[in-house]
Amino acid sequence: MEKNIVDVIVHIDETLGHDQLQALAQSVRELDGVVSATFRDAQPHMMIVNYHPERTSSSAIHDLVVEKGRVHAELVGL
Repeated sequence: MEKNIVDVIVHIDETLGHDQLQALAQSVRELDGVVSATFRDAQPHMMIVNYHPERTSSSAIHDLVVEKGRVHAELVGL
């Protein structure tokens, strides 16, 4: 297992469709330092993001979600 990986949950207030969620997760995965960004069908308002904190930050992830998704969102630490 890789060291120095941090997890954060991004709670998205709006209800998005499956394709919108997948496109948003793909945008987050393209951010330098992000290892993974996933949604679970049972919890479509929660995106779990794993990232290297020395290469990006939770605030950068949050800002990207808000900008790309045109949504309101909050960070929830794990």
